[in-house]
This record gives sequence, C-alpha cells and structure tokens, in this order.
Amino acid sequence: MGVESAYSDASTPTLALPLQGGGDIVALRQALWNAPRAIVAHGTEDDPVFFYGNRLALQLFEMEFDEFVRLPSRLSAEPLAQQARAKLLATVAQQGYVDGYSGMRIARSGRRFMIADTTVWNLLDENGVQRGQAAAFVAQA
Repeated sequence: MGVESAYSDASTPTLALPLQGGGDIVALRQALWNAPRAIVAHGTEDDPVFFYGNRLALQLFEMEFDEFVRLPSRLSAEPLAQQARAKLLATVAQQGYVDGYSGMRIARSGRRFMIADTTVWNLLDENGVQRGQAAAFVAQA
C-alpha cells in the first residue's frame, strides 16, 4: 500500500499513511524513512534548523543524519536561491501548503540538484500550533 493524499476539507491536504495494525509508530517511522520521495522538516526557530531528513534526503544532501539535523534549512539552497525559498516558506506559512514547487538545492559536496514536484506544508501539533514546516520532493538530474 502506498501513501495516499487525503483531504479533510477543500483547502487543507493531509497525508494518510496506511499502517498495518492501525497507527503503529514504528511502521510510520519506517514508511517515512523508506518513502520514494525525499522528506525533510525544519522547526520554527528564527533561522530554522532541519530536525528530520529521510534516507533519500540524506543521500541527496550527502550528509549523515546527525550532520543534517544541525543544518539551518536556508543553507540547503544556494545563496542566490535563498530569497525565492524564503518567499515560498512565507506563502506556506500563510496558506498552509504549496504544491508543485521546484528549485535548485546544493549537497554538501557543492553538487547542485533540482527538486521538483515538491509539496511543502506547515506542521501543526494537536492544538493547531505551528511547530515547523515539511517538504516532500523528487530530485531531477
């Protein structure tokens, strides 16, 4: 079974991850880690820092998990692309999500890669308080 999009209302997409055994956190972690799309998330600091990158994201950015979760997310984009990235994140903060984004990113080695078919969304806790933002994307050569 794959990841399905579910809509709680017309303006707020959510991801429904079908899990064996109904909500097993271990199965959820494994599904995110092995997803066929890169998944990253950062917090709400003044200069947000990544707190999650799945297996594919770590491969693309050429980093180990411990290194990635110390990286300010703005540094995932080249300096010239950081303004466009900041505008995107402001739009997500206001609208709740953005679909179809693409942009250039940079790996630790300096290798550039294009992310495409990107969905970026706000991470909300059970009380509706924003705790960060996440993105799921594919990389193009």
